[in-house]
Amino acid sequence: MALVNEHFLKLPNNYLFSDIAKKVNAFRVSHPKKDIIRLGIGDVTQPLPQASIEAMHKAVDELANKNTFRGYGPEQGYDFLIDAILKNDYASRGVHLEPSEIFVSDGAKSDTGNIGDILRHDNSIGVTDPIYPVYIDSNVMCGRAGVLEDGKWSNVIYLPCLSENNFIPSIPNRRIDILYLCYPNNPTGTVISKAELKKWVNYALENDTLILYDAAYEAYIQDPEIPHSIYEIKGAKKVAIEFRSFSKTAGFTGVRCGYTIVPKELTAATLTGERIPLNRLWNRRQCTKFNGTSYITQRGAEAIYSPEGKEQTKATINYYMTNAKIMKEGLESTGLKVFGGENAPYLWVKTPRGISSWKFFEQMLYEAHVVGTPGVGFGPSGEGYIRLTAFGERNDCEEAMKRIRKWIL
Repeated sequence: MALVNEHFLKLPNNYLFSDIAKKVNAFRVSHPKKDIIRLGIGDVTQPLPQASIEAMHKAVDELANKNTFRGYGPEQGYDFLIDAILKNDYASRGVHLEPSEIFVSDGAKSDTGNIGDILRHDNSIGVTDPIYPVYIDSNVMCGRAGVLEDGKWSNVIYLPCLSENNFIPSIPNRRIDILYLCYPNNPTGTVISKAELKKWVNYALENDTLILYDAAYEAYIQDPEIPHSIYEIKGAKKVAIEFRSFSKTAGFTGVRCGYTIVPKELTAATLTGERIPLNRLWNRRQCTKFNGTSYITQRGAEAIYSPEGKEQTKATINYYMTNAKIMKEGLESTGLKVFGGENAPYLWVKTPRGISSWKFFEQMLYEAHVVGTPGVGFGPSGEGYIRLTAFGERNDCEEAMKRIRKWIL
């Protein structure tokens, strides 16, 4: 008799965004003529950069020719993309990495969820709260999170990110084995300064803590003083794995491509105290469980770093950040308190009059016909907030603000 992994049974019945989809579908059935504007899920709406489209077409033509056809590629990624990443994303910021420290994948979501494969099930976990749900759910699936008690997992240390602390969590007064940080933050849209990030790197160095640093939205940073990579902090390569994504940077949500940095000097311990390089373990994991990102996709990603690709990608990012500005100003004009939207495409909106996240979500859906994401879905500290994304079409963002102003005022 086959037995199931019973840790999966501990998960809530539905993923957050599945619950939202069900509620929206129920509204559509009962109000079939109402036009809904979706500003909840962080999916992009602008097309891929033309440079990427052309590169992918060329790659398809190569696969149609016997002399240029390619089969299985390297599990770690093709050299042409890795070299472009090294030069443009790191060397340009004074960070020096080796090609073998970069692992190209099908996206940051996969890697942040799979990284636990190389870590023991009984490591303690620390998360900023609110948090991207994948971090928690992937640890629940392997038994690392414990049991759900009053909205919190028993083996997870929650680090509240509140308006009172500018959404930067306080350094814990105990050691944590594995710590998740995400900046620019999803869901709050807030960022962390170099001085604050240095505190976390120092904490990790002093406590032998592994930092899992999700920098999927770094391309949206507008403030030149805000770090784009944790490796801009001295000593970070000894304690941190960094995740990057092309999904929001260049519209690859449907194409799927990202990469993870695992420095060679980063180690973790066995029960006997032996230090093991995590780069070696992640490489072994990828070679066993991953066949590599497609050649066509990687050629498209490489083209983002061409002069034309950089300009086209920048234009798309500016489009979304203009949406964010329009939305932030529109929401604030109603008297709502809004965070984020300045260095990230997310707006974290405080619900008025103490209304719960789900109640505000439903009111906004049924009365303004606008969809957001209830903040409590991202963790206990998200209660009383709703997240909106700036990834919509410009006219939808403008119309949504008109509807919300009319509804609230």
